[in-house]
Amino acid sequence: MRISTKSTFDIGSTQINNLQAALTRSQQQLSTNRRNLTPADDPIASSRALEVLQSQSINTQFVTNRSNARNFLSQEELALKSSGDLIQDVQELIVKAGSGGLKDIDRGSLATELEGRLNDLLAIANTADGAGGYLFSGFKSTTVPFSPTATGATYQGDQGQRVLQIGSARTIPTSDAGSTVFESNMTGNGTFVTAAAAGNYGRGGAGIISGGTVTNPAALTGHQYSIDFTVVPGVPTNTTTYLVTDTTLGVPVPSPATPVPYVAGQSISFDGMQLDIKGVPANGDQFTLAPSAKESVFKTIKDLVGVLRSPAEGAAGQARLSNSLGAIHKILDTAYDNVLSVRSEVGARMKEIDYLESSGEDLDLQYATTLSDLQDLDVVKAISLFTQQQTTLQAAQKSFTSMSNLSLFNYIS
Repeated sequence: MRISTKSTFDIGSTQINNLQAALTRSQQQLSTNRRNLTPADDPIASSRALEVLQSQSINTQFVTNRSNARNFLSQEELALKSSGDLIQDVQELIVKAGSGGLKDIDRGSLATELEGRLNDLLAIANTADGAGGYLFSGFKSTTVPFSPTATGATYQGDQGQRVLQIGSARTIPTSDAGSTVFESNMTGNGTFVTAAAAGNYGRGGAGIISGGTVTNPAALTGHQYSIDFTVVPGVPTNTTTYLVTDTTLGVPVPSPATPVPYVAGQSISFDGMQLDIKGVPANGDQFTLAPSAKESVFKTIKDLVGVLRSPAEGAAGQARLSNSLGAIHKILDTAYDNVLSVRSEVGARMKEIDYLESSGEDLDLQYATTLSDLQDLDVVKAISLFTQQQTTLQAAQKSFTSMSNLSLFNYIS
């Protein structure tokens, strides 16, 4: 078989180029630590790797979302803690204001201190979230939640709860509406609220009504009631009786009307409710019962300021003070419990974020392992192949040099 010189050069050049290309590919694999340099190297593995990379990217975004959610909830938790502490301070002032040794001027000083507490609470309720919005304004994040008014404060946000997706199948609230935190406080005992009529003080009445309890939920009517006192002068003592009236229906309870002799501190029970009245009611004095309603804590504190600035001298004044402070203290108890409840929910959300954070780290490790299996190079095997290819290329180059010198012209002198 005759082989031309041109064929020898062409075949040798082609082989060397192929060996160099293979060596270059191995070098690229080693430098990138990637088995597949292009999707054509392994279409199935490349497609699967793309899916895993997308999932890994989404998981990374969830990490960012969890971090943002934790920041928002941490700020809210701090604001709720401050609110609870402030409400407790106000409750301590109520106890102090109820002391019989204080004079009107002393209670006026407490009222001035309470106005400062009210401003502090408003500032907490209007806490910024560090992202250009406010913690307690709902979906209206850029709106200041509360504005002060003559009766306390007005809520300007909405009822929305902002949420963030922190997992593939989990979204979590990162805020609470200010109305939920500060305006959902039930008056009275949560079912009904008792109060002394404003006219009792002018008549010199010194009756003090309790907050009352529910004795039979099935018997509750949700109606409004009044307890009216009649005092008939007598010797040696006056005769005091009372009559309970369902003012919603305009009928006495029980019917027919039967005045009941008043005994201070004795339980008064009707329609599933029970309460007692102490002290000395005056003729014509009236006490009322009504269904509990929601009240803003700002209105409660504002009302408290007004109570402390009202005269409280004498038995009638002390009775009015005791009735008002007792009612306000109950609302503040509810307000404190409500803040604690929301704070507990915030804590539960933060705990869930911690759990999902741990789960997300495990998932990220799993994605990294899968990507490694699909893409990473077997370095030992690749180095062995690279060495073999290098040796083969060197041998090819030397043999090509020898072959290229086998020409008849080299022997013609």
